[in-house]
Amino acid sequence: MLIHGKCHCGNISFSLAWEPDPAEIPARACSCSFCTKHGGVWTSNPSGRLQLAVKDRALVSKYSFGTKTADFPICARCGVVPVVTSLIDGRLYAAVSVNAFEGVDPALLRRAP
Repeated sequence: MLIHGKCHCGNISFSLAWEPDPAEIPARACSCSFCTKHGGVWTSNPSGRLQLAVKDRALVSKYSFGTKTADFPICARCGVVPVVTSLIDGRLYAAVSVNAFEGVDPALLRRAP
């Protein structure tokens, strides 16, 4: 299954190849102070495939909180954070905001602890 998502204005978009049924997608609310303040609810799948697209790079800022373990691209036009990336042992990992999904109701996703 291919899941599409984007920020509110569409400047940052993604496509996520995901094999499980959407009802089996684990949605995790992050408890870090940054995610708590903007309501970040994320999912990731190490065997999935994520493609990002940006229409106007000048309208994307990057935020890294205190520990510098993750980068949050923020759309400067609409303020939405659709993805987060982290470089771990030389490998790039990402999580996507389930609230940025198009065509998949986040309320139907399985809430993970």
